[in-house]
Amino acid sequence: MTRGGRASGARWARIGWLWWLLAAVLFTAALLGVVSQQGELRRAVELLARIDPAKASVALLCEAAALVCLAAMQRWLLATGGLRMTTAGMVPLVLSANAIAGVLPAGAAFSVAWLYHQLRRRGAGEALTAAVLVVSGALSALALLTVIAVGALTAGSRGPGPALLAVLSALAALAVIGLIALRSAVVRRATGRGWARVEARYGRARAASKAARGLVTHARRVRPGVRPWLWPVGLAVLNWVFDAACLVASLWALGVPVPWGGLLLAYGLVQIPVSARLTPGGIGIAEASLTGLLVVYGLHPGQAFAAALVYRIWSYWLPQLVGWGCWLGITARETR
Repeated sequence: MTRGGRASGARWARIGWLWWLLAAVLFTAALLGVVSQQGELRRAVELLARIDPAKASVALLCEAAALVCLAAMQRWLLATGGLRMTTAGMVPLVLSANAIAGVLPAGAAFSVAWLYHQLRRRGAGEALTAAVLVVSGALSALALLTVIAVGALTAGSRGPGPALLAVLSALAALAVIGLIALRSAVVRRATGRGWARVEARYGRARAASKAARGLVTHARRVRPGVRPWLWPVGLAVLNWVFDAACLVASLWALGVPVPWGGLLLAYGLVQIPVSARLTPGGIGIAEASLTGLLVVYGLHPGQAFAAALVYRIWSYWLPQLVGWGCWLGITARETR
């Protein structure tokens, strides 16, 4: 290895250690927040000791269903572009990519690069692979926004619901105004020129835009109309819904009352920093924010902390173990 390669590796190692250190600090802060409440940590431990295994298995099934929906959505997009894969063949790839994203510094970028390489090896063209990754990411983001919007509508006046609903309403109004404005030929030409300048300046934006347009154009030829696209959109929504159901089942397994009014909003808001990968898999951030939001919506701190830990076992730690096992299996098969 060259000196430059060693320096780069050392730099990434330092970033990795700092990343995990930040996660440990945030997790410790969440734990100390519970400890500061008299008896709450003891209550959390008691709840964890009395967890119902049968009910906990429901949470595991919900999380498995969420991952299958994500894999099925990407499989549908690949099939639209002409590459046939089974859902069973797609799930190990999704689990492996998820494991990479959840543990490495800048894991999301490594995850996308690894999945891109794997799809290319399985016969997907360069444009199709890029388009599937772009479109699936966009569908997942829109589905999460939908979940947050529904959560804000059902949360009532407690917590951040009213303020968030006002922000979402303003964004929806701007979107409607933008759609109306795009009916004007002048606005369309100006928008086109502006986006053309962005594409000329940023090669990745140009490649992503070209790939997404190619996939949509091909999909319209293969499956014309809006109705076929309801399937991948529904799978993207179900991915988040089943993951939220995992949180509900975790509360159920602990014997903790489910705060139905604010649960969906609490769940949706937690996914934003988790998806941003500010720490490995959102460790510390997810536990602290989910505990705090569940307390806002009526749970005791001990109950909220226990629920956050159980949910994270199913939604992060276990998929990490399974995902790295899938990665080792795929790597070993490629080596052979």
